[in-house]
Amino acid sequence: MPEVKSKFPTEVVELPSKGLLYPEGHPLSSGTIEIKYMTAREEDILTSANLIQQGVVIDQLLKSLIVTEFDYGDLFVGDKNAIMLAARIFGYGKIYSNEITCMECDQKEEVDIDLTTLEYKKIDSKKYNKKNVYEFTLPNSNRKVEYRFLQHRDEEEVQKELTRMAKTSKGLSREVTTRLRYQLLSIDGGSDKKDINNFVLNEFFAVDSKAFRENYADLMPDVDFTVGFICNSCGHTDTDLELPIAVNFFWPSR
Repeated sequence: MPEVKSKFPTEVVELPSKGLLYPEGHPLSSGTIEIKYMTAREEDILTSANLIQQGVVIDQLLKSLIVTEFDYGDLFVGDKNAIMLAARIFGYGKIYSNEITCMECDQKEEVDIDLTTLEYKKIDSKKYNKKNVYEFTLPNSNRKVEYRFLQHRDEEEVQKELTRMAKTSKGLSREVTTRLRYQLLSIDGGSDKKDINNFVLNEFFAVDSKAFRENYADLMPDVDFTVGFICNSCGHTDTDLELPIAVNFFWPSR
């Protein structure tokens, strides 16, 4: 029997994308999503050794919490991050305790981070479209590429491919090139997959690859996970530290 989620208290969560990336009429095109509060049922999911081993525990958790009906594969990564953040706050509170290592003195310190202070990246609505097709001119080669933002179903395919390749790669990671192959739609107007693959593997200069990935990250609607940190041991200040999401994000120790 399917779970009746509407019996539980719910909250409406605003999405970083504001719904701008979804087609007209899509349930998420409103820019919001409804999720329910966590219960002991969700804690069963979080403690499932099988789901943890498969690497799908967070997705199964979010699927259990989401009330809005839509294909989960449609979720863009930044929106998924926002749902994860909201679920953590509603489920276990706003304080996230984690260990941060100082970049200057290597001293490890336990810090308490107020998750409600995290904000969404500011976006310019005029830069987005419902087709999920964007252009970028590579600064070094001056070649023009079209690309798309990856959705959850794409991320699943990327991970499956990486898992397959890991069995024969002898420790060599191919995550950068694999992800690029899924993101890129055309090179100088050509959309043949073989040409795109060849470009990624043999013609994509490192300086252009870096610039493209920075542009992708800057434009993609997402949660801004950067936090400030002051080391109590040496006084070093870091104002742009990426919040480490450790295993205790959904398993707080206190």
